[in-house]
Amino acid sequence: MKNVALTGHRTLGRDFSPGLLRMKLAELMEAGADTFYCGMALGFDLLCGEILCEMKEGSGIRLIACIPCADQNATFSRAAREQYERVFEKAGEHIILHDHYTSGCMFERNRYMVDHSDVVLAYLRTQKGGTFYTVNYAKKTGKPVIII
Repeated sequence: MKNVALTGHRTLGRDFSPGLLRMKLAELMEAGADTFYCGMALGFDLLCGEILCEMKEGSGIRLIACIPCADQNATFSRAAREQYERVFEKAGEHIILHDHYTSGCMFERNRYMVDHSDVVLAYLRTQKGGTFYTVNYAKKTGKPVIII
């Protein structure tokens, strides 16, 4: 296992633990993961990105910002845009699938991340939406999914 796709809800529940997320990311790195695909969405994605930016200093891991459209952060709040920019700047690579939002571009981004990964790390609490779609897609393609 070398490549990890990250997917999770935009709203983090009361049960969510950043400490557990940090621990899972460290465990993946210890198991040989060296490339992480971050979808750059609000919530789980950007939190993963920030944690990985801290962890990657001197570690040799790659953080790839996988962006569905160049204007993805156009509707983000000021604070969220600043968080997005911090992760974007520190990511080693950027994959931008479309110049502007198009119907289905978020799902396309999610499939891209799964297709280029060996395992998916997910924060999944509801049986609908993009994270649910991505987890199901990963399972259909035979990729292991770790749910935190």
